[in-house]
Amino acid sequence: MNFIEGEILHINKPLHWTSFRVVNVFRAKLCRKLNIKKLKVGHTGTLDPLATGIITICTGKKTKLIEELQKHTKEYIAEIRLGATTPSFDLETEVDAEFPTNHITKDLVEDALLKFIGSIEQIPPIYSAVKIDGRRAYDYARKNEDIELKSKKLVIDSIELISCNIPDITIRVICSKGTYIRALARDIGEALNSGAHLTGLVRSKVGDVGLDQCINMDDVDRYLEENIIIDTGFIF
Repeated sequence: MNFIEGEILHINKPLHWTSFRVVNVFRAKLCRKLNIKKLKVGHTGTLDPLATGIITICTGKKTKLIEELQKHTKEYIAEIRLGATTPSFDLETEVDAEFPTNHITKDLVEDALLKFIGSIEQIPPIYSAVKIDGRRAYDYARKNEDIELKSKKLVIDSIELISCNIPDITIRVICSKGTYIRALARDIGEALNSGAHLTGLVRSKVGDVGLDQCINMDDVDRYLEENIIIDTGFIF
């Protein structure tokens, strides 16, 4: 593989890592193996620190494909806790309100999920990287500053209920670029006349790429040793 000319590969992001950290660590290891000071490396879609799963990495000239690759549909496996909300819609923040769940049945959950299939409007989480007046939304949130986020249109191709053990449910979601699964959890809770937040998330597929085609961060050094090809005609 010629990483200087450009390659596309897929990393299984570890829990608690930021997408930025994944790119930085991979770039540092790659540059060290190639014995160069810098190389353009980017990714095609951010994953929250509390999520795991596929991050697509582009190197060299293949970084020009990032915008196109971002259009690929994505599949997520999401664990949701009904009956409680958090400001971040996940476990980053503490529960701020609790709601009844004794009225919720599996049939009600399945009916609620149907409402989110197709083209929908979604308001992003306040704890997100959405930019408002040049600042990230999470900057406002962490300083308790009030802001209003605008809804955006996105497409959810399918939602499948994998398990239902109220108050916990697990769903599989196939969706377009820009979908916030945390916001979907919030909206599912509201549709069930309750509350909800995300307790676990895995990006299990990007386009046709599954987790079985990904590199674990612990294996990056070995992977680079086995796959680097240095183009001797390249002038550093």
